[in-house]
Amino acid sequence: MPRTSGPETREKLIRAAEEVFAAQGVDGAQLRDIVALAGQSNPSAVQYHFGSRAGLLDAVMAGRLARTEAALAPPLTTAEAGEPALRELIGLLVTAEATELRTDRGRRCLRISAQLSHESGVRTGVPHPTLAGTAYWRLICRVAAALAAAGLAEPVRLERLDLALTLIGAALADRARHYLDGAAPLTGEELFLADLTGTTTAFLLAAAPEPKEFP
Repeated sequence: MPRTSGPETREKLIRAAEEVFAAQGVDGAQLRDIVALAGQSNPSAVQYHFGSRAGLLDAVMAGRLARTEAALAPPLTTAEAGEPALRELIGLLVTAEATELRTDRGRRCLRISAQLSHESGVRTGVPHPTLAGTAYWRLICRVAAALAAAGLAEPVRLERLDLALTLIGAALADRARHYLDGAAPLTGEELFLADLTGTTTAFLLAAAPEPKEFP
């Protein structure tokens, strides 16, 4: 059997991890299943190439982020030359994220990343290390600024923004599941993305609750 190089083995493990994490869940996935699917005989292959389970998951998400960045950065830079409205910013995010729906690999990664949406760092204002300096985080900051300009208090706007990202991630992951299962979704993709953009924008701009004591 021909030997494979380190980079080739890493790529096989990443591809296998995408399948297993998507099918079994981030927390439920078994490393032995990933190693077996990647065709590796060494049970410690993940530790050898990635250091840990978390390192492998980071590698999977790094590839997914790189693809989204490539789709998001050019239109965001163009939009920032003017004064993009909140709906336009959300539309850019939804459209960029939806490029992952084009391939089975991207669809699996959408199912994985939906489980990690609360790890972005939005609630604390400190980006996850993988997001620092990215167009994705720049867009999040623009959205947060738009919500501040709309008069939302900081705790409310940060929580809403985090929940909005969760909504987008969950909706795209559900769409990805339909495609992977060969099931027909209720709406066409163009309508789905337009509705997701509009729904998310409306959620973010909903009237703030009246100040009062809550039990």
